Amino acid sequence: MTDETAALILALATENAELRAALAEAQELLVETAVDAGEMHARVEELQAELTKMLVERSCALLQDGGKNAVWINLTGS
Repeated sequence: MTDETAALILALATENAELRAALAEAQELLVETAVDAGEMHARVEELQAELTKMLVERSCALLQDGGKNAVWINLTGS
């Protein structure tokens, strides 16, 4: 094996090790991001349930007083 070949093999091995380290770091970040996304998804579902409950309670209150104290909000955007 020539010195040139040995140097090339060493350079490739070094680059391979660096790429493996970068891949491991990227995989770790990906797992952390997936965990964060799962937690956010669960929180969004909690908030949607809370909003639904509040809207039902508001509707019941409006029905009970005949809409006299209603504050109507247009949620359709029109």
